[in-house]
Amino acid sequence: MGTRFTHRVKARYGDCDMQGVVYNPNYFVYLDDAMDTWIQSELGPDYLGRFDYVVKKASLEWEAPARWRDVVEMRPEVTRWGRTSFDVSVALSVDGRRIGVAEFVFISVEPGSHEPKPVPIPEEVRNALSV
Repeated sequence: MGTRFTHRVKARYGDCDMQGVVYNPNYFVYLDDAMDTWIQSELGPDYLGRFDYVVKKASLEWEAPARWRDVVEMRPEVTRWGRTSFDVSVALSVDGRRIGVAEFVFISVEPGSHEPKPVPIPEEVRNALSV
């Protein structure tokens, strides 16, 4: 079984807009890094040779901003398993204060193909990413 994973990113000056808050698209950069780091931590650094996925849907609902030098914590968890797709919810927080939640639908694809043709999710992946 997978463990509860937390990924942290410190907001850099260049990540912020004129208001001093993290510019909205940068959250998706943070989240992409969190997903890769999470899967790598559970499956190993060579996981792309055994499993690959593409984003079908991504959304982010903000509750509060992150600011320059804040450490944004992201906690992903699978909320639904399908045969060839899975949903992930990622809670975002700063200093224990929730700032938002991201929701993703991912499709399992043939490793290295980059084709959006779905393939079954390997059991190894289901076991590793289930909390």
